[in-house]
Amino acid sequence: MPVIAQSQSKSQRIAHILHGPEPRRGLPAAGALLDRRQEITRALLAPRASISPKYFYDQRGSELFEAITRLPEYYPTRTEQALLQQHGQAIAAAVGSGGVVIEPGAGNCAKGLALCRSLAATHFVGVDISLAYLQGAVARLRQALPGLDARAVGGDITAGVRLPADIPRQRRLVFYPGSSIGNFDPPQAVALLAQMRALALPGGGLLIGIDLPKDRAVLEAAYDDAAGVTAAFNRNVLAHLNHLIGSDFAPQCWRHRAFFNAAASRIEMHLEACGPQRVRWPGGGRDFAAGEAIHTENSYKHALPAFTALLCQAGFASTQHWTDERGWFAMVYARA
Repeated sequence: MPVIAQSQSKSQRIAHILHGPEPRRGLPAAGALLDRRQEITRALLAPRASISPKYFYDQRGSELFEAITRLPEYYPTRTEQALLQQHGQAIAAAVGSGGVVIEPGAGNCAKGLALCRSLAATHFVGVDISLAYLQGAVARLRQALPGLDARAVGGDITAGVRLPADIPRQRRLVFYPGSSIGNFDPPQAVALLAQMRALALPGGGLLIGIDLPKDRAVLEAAYDDAAGVTAAFNRNVLAHLNHLIGSDFAPQCWRHRAFFNAAASRIEMHLEACGPQRVRWPGGGRDFAAGEAIHTENSYKHALPAFTALLCQAGFASTQHWTDERGWFAMVYARA
């Protein structure tokens, strides 16, 4: 992430992120690039075009999301942080100390750092699709906790992750904060939770954050902020796709839309074509009519009983949970 002077105002920091220089991106391996191209183009050519939200997170997308977490409208990060502070001792007592923390989608590792410190963890494994960004974060984590064996693993949790062979198999805790489980439709969420259970192994556990249902206005403001950071984050996925599949999307020609779908209890994010768009990539392409949308993200807001049912379907046993005073957010601990 670019270094930003402490004296800058919040608006200056946001402007730096929105308009800062384009970071360099590394190329995936040839086989992985082919698989991604096929996955991406298949979704773009579907009757209702879509892009998986995992492609938000190239280096610039990771930086933009970090900026989103500091916005006044975006309550999940600060609510979750306050909850972890308020209930930290109870969570530590339930989870136990001195084990292995595995964090899929680790990003900047800030939450992983706090948890490792609280639990006196011996090992940390951060997993993220944006490996270069993760490696820098893990290096900073090692500096902050010199006694911690901290590793960075590039990978897509939805496709399965192989940890280094020397990571202990006992006392594993999979840590999945930030309510990212809401990005997955319920059947996909169950499959992902089952993969997390496989990482935790018998005797381990999962500590996961979920965003609870709340007022529509609060939800929609969190995903469509006044400064336009979320809009830039959404459009950046098109620039990332240009890199991954050689497409020629013009991100500035797409409009960000976010709204709460009450029937499905989820926020939806879309990119709408501002006018007719002809998008091409090697071997194919698609024409989009003015106003035609690409669906880029769902964010389900699970009530606790419904989420507990998903955990049971994934094979987890007993659960405990902690919520903030407003009942906006929950941390759930489930035993594998």
